[in-house]
Amino acid sequence: MRLLLLSDQVHPHIHSPRFPENLPPFDLVLAAGDLPGEYLEYVATKVRVPVLYVPGNHGEEWVWEGGKRRRPGGVVNLHGRLFRHRGRLFYGIGGVPRYREGEGQLSEAELYRLALKPLPLLLPRRLLLGHGLDVLLTHAPPPGPTSGEDFAHRGAGAFLLLHRLYRPRLHVHGHTPLLGANPKRRHRTPLGVEVVHAQGYALIAL
Repeated sequence: MRLLLLSDQVHPHIHSPRFPENLPPFDLVLAAGDLPGEYLEYVATKVRVPVLYVPGNHGEEWVWEGGKRRRPGGVVNLHGRLFRHRGRLFYGIGGVPRYREGEGQLSEAELYRLALKPLPLLLPRRLLLGHGLDVLLTHAPPPGPTSGEDFAHRGAGAFLLLHRLYRPRLHVHGHTPLLGANPKRRHRTPLGVEVVHAQGYALIAL
C-alpha cells in the first residue's frame, strides 16, 4: 500500500491542476494537521481514495460558509477513532501537548486517555498479530529525533506508551518545523516503529 502524506504546508505539487497525475499512484491520503479545510476538500475532490486527517493546533481545518464554519467534506476526521482500509488499521490523535490556551491544545491526561481509548479493540490484535495498529496519525511528534527542541514542539510522551502497547508499523506526524539543510524527516524507534514527518508532502510504502 502506498500512502500520500501531507501536513503543515500547502504544497504546489499537490495544489496543482496536474495533481494527482503528477505523482506515482497511491492508495490513501494521510494529512497530519495544520492544513486549511479548503485544501483538504480540494484533495478529496481530486482523488478516488480515502483522505484521512487529524486537526492541528492552529484551527485551520475548517471551511467557512455563510459566516459559519464547518469541518471539510469528503474527508475523514481520524481524531480518536479507528479506520480500516484494505485490511490495514489506522488510528489518529490531533492537537499537541498544551503550551498555551486555544484550539488543539491537549493536557497530558487527555493525550493518555486518547492513547488508551482503543485498548480493548487493539490489544487482542496486538497479541495475535504482533501489531495492534498499522498506522498512527498524529499532529504532534513523539519524543525523539523528529520532535522540536522548544517547549511548543516537544514530543508527546503518551505516544511512546501507544508505541509500546500497539506496536504501530508507521507513525506519521507533522507540527515540528523542518529546519536546516538536511533536517531529520524519519527514523525507526527501538521498538521498530517507523516515524515519518509529513511536512509538505511525502510518498511512502506500507
